[in-house]
Amino acid sequence: MSEPQQVNLQDLDLPALQQVKAQLEEELNHLTQSYTKLKGVQGRFRDCAESVEAMNGEKADDKQILVPLTSSLYVPGKLSNVEKVIVDIGTGYYVEKSIDDASKFYNEKVNYVKENLATLEKSITDKQNSLRAIVSVMQDKLQEQQKEAKK
Repeated sequence: MSEPQQVNLQDLDLPALQQVKAQLEEELNHLTQSYTKLKGVQGRFRDCAESVEAMNGEKADDKQILVPLTSSLYVPGKLSNVEKVIVDIGTGYYVEKSIDDASKFYNEKVNYVKENLATLEKSITDKQNSLRAIVSVMQDKLQEQQKEAKK
């Protein structure tokens, strides 16, 4: 894979800088949206891990619970088995796991997303720095043009 070509910002004219700036802003917007979505996913995995861990040590004893049918509709239910849970492993597939295995699964997911968030955060910071540099160069070029126009 070839390395990205480096361009000196001072060599670009204002329209080219505007184009690069617009592209960077678009990329930054996309990365920021991805970061927000990943944070939400991490929160859901963390909630799942906490819920599974809360069940650890519980006894069935026909324990009363509320079962969600939709995001705002629940029906009463009873736990008959607290040794196993059904885990959504993605793309519509569900697997029965022990409490310990489910807890491990969700904690691994939380850590995996955390690593990806760190990578994404670095990319966002790099893009923000590049955007600041471009804006600075654009301001310098505009000042030069204004000085030229006054002569």
